Amino acid sequence: MKRIYDPPGDDDGKRVLADRLWPRGISKDEADIDEWLKDVTPSTELRKWYHEDPQARHAEFVRRYEQEPRGSAEQAALTQLRQWAAAGPVTLLTSAKDLEHSHLAVLTHVLSR
Repeated sequence: MKRIYDPPGDDDGKRVLADRLWPRGISKDEADIDEWLKDVTPSTELRKWYHEDPQARHAEFVRRYEQEPRGSAEQAALTQLRQWAAAGPVTLLTSAKDLEHSHLAVLTHVLSR
């Protein structure tokens, strides 16, 4: 997991942006990403709910995000991520400031199962 604003590392492998919205202040050329997977992110409703009070809602956010219904597009995106991870290193990127309490921490846990 990394912030999209951090410089790429030699060991990043495939760099995948896992945000529904394009990050502010960085162009697509500057981002240095290989893929942008919007479909592995929380729904817009869940994301907005969580950002109203992340400290108080974190545990409930994790539960809801893990149990959020996944349609065919979301399942395909998760499958694609798992395939990339099986083939080599994958760095998940986000614009979130607090990586440990972001959707990427939950997504990493989901992918490890």
